[in-house]
Amino acid sequence: MELTVYKISGESAGRNVNLDDSIFGIEPNDHAIYLDVKQYTANQRQGTHATLNKALVSGSTRKLKRQKGTGTARAGSIKSPLFRGGGTMFGPEPREYGIKLNKKLKLLARRSALSYKAKTEGIVILEDFSFEEPKTRSFLSMLKNLNLEGQKTLLVVPESDRNIWLASRNLQKSRVIVADNINTYEILNAGKLLIAEGSLEKIGSILKND
Repeated sequence: MELTVYKISGESAGRNVNLDDSIFGIEPNDHAIYLDVKQYTANQRQGTHATLNKALVSGSTRKLKRQKGTGTARAGSIKSPLFRGGGTMFGPEPREYGIKLNKKLKLLARRSALSYKAKTEGIVILEDFSFEEPKTRSFLSMLKNLNLEGQKTLLVVPESDRNIWLASRNLQKSRVIVADNINTYEILNAGKLLIAEGSLEKIGSILKND
């Protein structure tokens, strides 16, 4: 697939780039995408939820009444879940929600996500750039020049650039990531995928077929 390279001014840079069909032109695998997104969202969960069970709730350990002869059920602790103020039964406990996936499946999921974006014309290639100052208006101006104002965008840069990151961090609908950290969830979550020209080589080296 061949795409035009644009400047941040919105004008064509006067050249095109060929996207690797083994990354941007495969038949997408929906199940691989589902599993990779599931892993990403699961890994975002802290898993620190907890309740006070019988062992954790405060209370006396004195036996409430004698074992036999009361005509009622035996009771050994005020902390029992059967009593008001007692522990919670089967409540949530701290746990790890993360799941593991094979490396090849994750690569397939990312290639599938990029292929979906390419098929739906959701990719814009930008000439490598940087901002002189970390100004939000500079980033907004770039989006406006590309007719992407108000849209959800993901900018992929070849390496960390402090000015670009600071210029975008206050924009709720815009994200900036380094090519090394590209992932299925954020690719699909963005309406338009902006890829700096220098990122293509890194993406290719990460997602190439084994």
